Amino acid sequence: MFNMAQLVFTFTVFNKFYCMIQLSFWEKESFFAPQDIIIVGSGFVGLWSALQLKLKNPAYKITILERGIIPTGASTRNAGFSCFGSPSELLADVVSMGEDKMWQLVEMRYKGLMEIRKHFTEASIEYDGCGGYECFTSESDDWNDSFKKLDWLNKGLQNITGHKNLFTITDEKISQFGFRGFDHLIENRLEAGLHSGKLVQVLLQKVQGLGVQVLTGIEVKSYQSHHHGIELETASIAYEGNNLSFTTGQLLLCTNAFTRQLFPTIDIIPNRGQVLITAPIDNLSFKGTFHFDKGYYYFRNVGNRLLLGGARNKAFELENTTDMQTNEIIQTALEEFIQQHLLPGITYTITDKWSGIMAMGSEKSPIIQSISSNVYCCVRMSGMGVALAPFVAKEIATLMN
Repeated sequence: MFNMAQLVFTFTVFNKFYCMIQLSFWEKESFFAPQDIIIVGSGFVGLWSALQLKLKNPAYKITILERGIIPTGASTRNAGFSCFGSPSELLADVVSMGEDKMWQLVEMRYKGLMEIRKHFTEASIEYDGCGGYECFTSESDDWNDSFKKLDWLNKGLQNITGHKNLFTITDEKISQFGFRGFDHLIENRLEAGLHSGKLVQVLLQKVQGLGVQVLTGIEVKSYQSHHHGIELETASIAYEGNNLSFTTGQLLLCTNAFTRQLFPTIDIIPNRGQVLITAPIDNLSFKGTFHFDKGYYYFRNVGNRLLLGGARNKAFELENTTDMQTNEIIQTALEEFIQQHLLPGITYTITDKWSGIMAMGSEKSPIIQSISSNVYCCVRMSGMGVALAPFVAKEIATLMN
């Protein structure tokens, strides 16, 4: 059996030996060969973009570079909502970005959600067409506005979805769900839940099956255009000490909240979203996806567990960060919300807490643009990456040569 000194010595020798490894001729000619397109980021946007680019031109040589072992942003760290906006959120968007842009954004989200179901079975992503709800209290300043404008919202949504009266008032379900302190519910029967991790997995399998190479543990530090293409400077834990460079004809940044590290002037503000989940709860009385307070709180059942996230409006400045750690102010607010509204008088145990980093900005519309010659970005999903990624991927694939 090794003692601690032997283990340290063994690791040090191994690490020095490993870091001295030089790329072989075969590796340079395959894994690290020049590419037609390199995508930075293997979250929803990066994977969907690779898929659409391959469908556009199967001959493209495409590599995705991911700095984490798995996607490290929001794609596998969200709440697993398949949604396109609650009533109060949509009305708030009208105020902040105008009616036309709000409807454009809803249409993007809805079409994106339809694209997911076109490519993947419900079982493969644990899609649950459970329906969604927005909760209100009588004191909520957004209830009266949502109530008065419900018909207007429904007419606009019918133009996009083809469904009449998509939002309906279902106050009678409050007691059925066992909630306390809510006075009104508005139901959206098209909303659903899904398994974010499994959606990333099946996307990854699909693009790899089409010949897309995905390399993890590689962080892109900078890029520079040359006459022979775009050269990327990277850092890698496994190849520390080597000058790992990649060359590509086109570069696509799908780094969402982390894009400013490569493009400092872009209109992006990182926002941390914190989430928790409980152990199974006997006879959990509600099923569905739920929103409260203009979408700042969101919760759902995962089987007979409660998943709850949000509350960043309790400490906006603290949550404008790329730090993945959870914040006790937010976690306390979430637990108080459970006790006050969702599981009053019920004993529960929180098994997991985590956070993901979203990309916000001066408005909610995604940024899909050319940065410079042959360099593009597709970022700022504003917390709706599940829905938006399949749509914006088509847009960026069209924009790229």
